[in-house]
Amino acid sequence: MTALGKIDTSVFTEYLATHEKKSLLRFLTCGSVDDGKSTLIGRLLYDTKLIFEDQLAGLEKDSKRFGTVGEEIDLALLVDGLQAEREQGITIDVAYRFFTTEKRKFIVADTPGHEQYTRNMATGASNADLAVILIDARKGILTQTRRHSFIVSLLGIKHVVLAVNKIDLMAYSQSVFDRIYEDYKAFAADFGFESLQAIPLSARFGDNVLERSPSMAWYDGPTLVEHLETVEIERNLWDKPFRLPVQWVNRPDLNFRGFSGTIASGVLRPGDDIVVAASGKTSKVKSIVTYDGELPVAGADEAVTVTLEDEIDISRGDVLASPAARPEVGDQFQASLIWMNEDELLPGRPYLLKIGARTVTATVTDIRHKTDVNSFEKLAAKTLKLNEVATVNIATQAPIAFDAYAENKATGAFILIDRISNLTLGAGLIDHSLRRASNVHWQALEVSKAARAEIKRQKPAVLWFTGLSGAGKSTIANLLEKKLLSLGYHTTLLDGDNVRHGLNKDLGFSDADRVENIRRVAEVAKLMTEAGLITLVSFISPFRAERQMARELLETGEFVEIHVATPLAIAEARDVKGLYKKARAGEIPNFTGIDSPYEAPEAPEIVVAEKGEAPEAEAERIFQWLFDNGYLPVEPNYVI
Repeated sequence: MTALGKIDTSVFTEYLATHEKKSLLRFLTCGSVDDGKSTLIGRLLYDTKLIFEDQLAGLEKDSKRFGTVGEEIDLALLVDGLQAEREQGITIDVAYRFFTTEKRKFIVADTPGHEQYTRNMATGASNADLAVILIDARKGILTQTRRHSFIVSLLGIKHVVLAVNKIDLMAYSQSVFDRIYEDYKAFAADFGFESLQAIPLSARFGDNVLERSPSMAWYDGPTLVEHLETVEIERNLWDKPFRLPVQWVNRPDLNFRGFSGTIASGVLRPGDDIVVAASGKTSKVKSIVTYDGELPVAGADEAVTVTLEDEIDISRGDVLASPAARPEVGDQFQASLIWMNEDELLPGRPYLLKIGARTVTATVTDIRHKTDVNSFEKLAAKTLKLNEVATVNIATQAPIAFDAYAENKATGAFILIDRISNLTLGAGLIDHSLRRASNVHWQALEVSKAARAEIKRQKPAVLWFTGLSGAGKSTIANLLEKKLLSLGYHTTLLDGDNVRHGLNKDLGFSDADRVENIRRVAEVAKLMTEAGLITLVSFISPFRAERQMARELLETGEFVEIHVATPLAIAEARDVKGLYKKARAGEIPNFTGIDSPYEAPEAPEIVVAEKGEAPEAEAERIFQWLFDNGYLPVEPNYVI
């Protein structure tokens, strides 16, 4: 206090200023289950004195109930906050913790070790500058150690600490530590890590965490905290080309129109030239606005609103960039993909792809290879399972702006989302564009679909019959086409069995092949619609996602979904081809309705044969529906 009894705030101001100037290191801990990740973070928080007295009291209480170290305080419980985690003694979610030392500030992500939650580990690694990979000294390098190390390298983390934990349980053995270190260096040699610091430690007792261990005189390297305080992390985002993914068009009134987002890389100043990556429209920066006022300059990681000199069309999801170094714009690219869902990835199936603030429909067109996490061998694959990593080709429904992930993490990373459940299915890192995408252009045609349909005096449509094998799809479709043809309408019929003798003769009956089967047929049906035809499609088409994809290829009203809802018992009783009998005997794998699922339509335009009604009557019902809904003219062309 001063002589006048007033508090001297200069000490606090100086203290805060000192902390503001400290560099920030983001790192994650990863490794296999029970390697001690949560205990290590708990030890860091405890030793850096960032635990309050009430937290400590609560920790002592929880340790008696959930702890795994007898009468001692279980430091892992500082991080394992979820009830399920405490009961099982594992980490499920990603837990972020902040701590500080005299030299640096830290944000650490405690990521799950269980294979089921690899997706959470990848999430934690996506924003990290350094990875602490823990290995239980008793077990050595495990499959999950390899998987996490591979993902760390894939996500571009260049600095790694190999923390050989629980060394106390191996009598602080130097030979154990050296063997693990040499084994790890051998398998990680091609990962491109710029630094790899191996440290023997005991998170439980604090050996070589903050203080050097007297039990390991043979180790002369830094403690974990010493290394974290001094490791040099190059974050040169300000030196990279300018990128601003637009998250929001800020229009509070008629006098202001700005474009808000967080600068992904580069520097921006008023007067700078700017380009909208996808459209190529250009302008100049008028001002850079924040809550605290306008800025003379802004750079990477800053959230700003940019106003421009010109009124140009910009929407959420667009990317503002420097005209001198524009990002790629394309609809096909190669990427590394980490699959994060228990349902397999199926090439050809439409997913939602989210990159920055832009969301588009996309498909994996090809799995070039997947990587074995044990041998790092490149393997052929038709699908991807949970936690598998692969190099894939992806096509998007509309062009997107992107950079290679190696050049810019913010504009080179994306996620795949299920279109029905909205669950995140996979995370991807763009390698490069597929140049052929820019060499294929739409050819302008003189004769339109409307002109072709008008001369036929009918409305083009795809009548999509879906249902179980033996439901009567082909029978009803045949009867309907005969009636339409007899009245002078122009039709064609695509039948599942017939198409598999030609166009799709190379496809089997796995889920992946079924998806590709429907994708090809949907594209053919679209071409038939362009010709002005009424196209009848008779396929089991068991998955909703592919039927939705077919619907979205066409204009509104052109896709008519007809669910031939014959119950399984009736369809199996018919068994005209003897397929159900063979499927029940295990002679036909992946048979829909038996050992492969059928996803019934949720809102079809027409439902028929719910009780196995006569095909003739159901064909007549469909004809009447088409007539009533304007697909057929009042007077037919001619009658046979």
